[in-house]
Amino acid sequence: MQLLTLPPSPSLATSIRATAQVFEDPSSRALLAHLQQVAPSDASVLIIGQTGTGKELVARHVHNLSARRDKPFIAVNCGAFSETLVEAELFGHEKGAFTGALTAKAGWFEEADGGTLFLDEIGDLPLPIQVKLLRVLQEREVVRLGSRKSIRINVRVLAATNVQLEKAINAGHFREDLYYRLNVVTLVLKPLRERPGDILPLIRHFIAEYSRKLGLGDVTLDAQAQRKLLDYSWPGNIRELENVIHHTLLICRHRVIGVQDLHLSNLRIERQDTTQACLPQDPEALLQRALEKLLEQEQGDLHEKVEAELLRAAYRYANCNQVHTAQLLGLSRNVTRSLLIKIGELVVNRRRSPLDTRDGQVINLST
Repeated sequence: MQLLTLPPSPSLATSIRATAQVFEDPSSRALLAHLQQVAPSDASVLIIGQTGTGKELVARHVHNLSARRDKPFIAVNCGAFSETLVEAELFGHEKGAFTGALTAKAGWFEEADGGTLFLDEIGDLPLPIQVKLLRVLQEREVVRLGSRKSIRINVRVLAATNVQLEKAINAGHFREDLYYRLNVVTLVLKPLRERPGDILPLIRHFIAEYSRKLGLGDVTLDAQAQRKLLDYSWPGNIRELENVIHHTLLICRHRVIGVQDLHLSNLRIERQDTTQACLPQDPEALLQRALEKLLEQEQGDLHEKVEAELLRAAYRYANCNQVHTAQLLGLSRNVTRSLLIKIGELVVNRRRSPLDTRDGQVINLST
């Protein structure tokens, strides 16, 4: 089993980051194979995934498989700094550049020179900093705050996001040119619920890890508890799974974990899957998901509603041309016309002349 873990750190106790990652599920194995192909290069990588899916672990693995493995790996959370400080943190500053700058200080790009800089939550960067970041990536040099001298750097940049960057671009919150500069290679981490083959290996890992830390010896999971954990949706992904196992071992009275020992959240998080939202969407997959949502409502008249909406959409797409609408739907013109009348898109006025020349064809309305 391929297992990735973060280096031990006191900050992990309160972090929302995943501390372990496995590649047992078929989709995870495919991701690992892709990762191993692109890691040796110096190409920028954009890692897409929800919070707690293990984006930093994947970034570290990319670094460790590259020629830069013996050089620094610096992880920076772009949302952890105020807008006034983020420039100094990334690019450094000179003495006196701002109030409190008592000495000169190198930024994270300089600290990572020769190695890899991982920019987590890249979507949180303010627009003015995005402009400067783009210049750094293009020119391969930084200018410290308060200085006019450029400093050459040799850094591979890996970026991660849990927001929909395409929507952020459309809303004017993220630069399109920076997106394409970062997105040379895309690695998509699915939510834990969509890679069920990884759940049990992670459970076993965390049971072993926390059993050791708590001095409990060997602890096992009974069949009912295992089924409950496998069936749970894990909205908090790997980090939530770790927390559940940690809490379970704190209260478990025996060395066998049962259903009564598990405390799972009732929170339902409604969100569009960022791993899909940031990528080109398959129209048939989008339609399938929309139909599934409608089926869940159990309204009983779904066929009629879907047919009506399909007709309306096709008719409007065809600029209200009946012949074109019929061609789009694969129906005859007469059937299409009858259906459009039925749903109210066409209104037949029988007091008009018996000849109607709409759509360039003559239709006898009196027959």
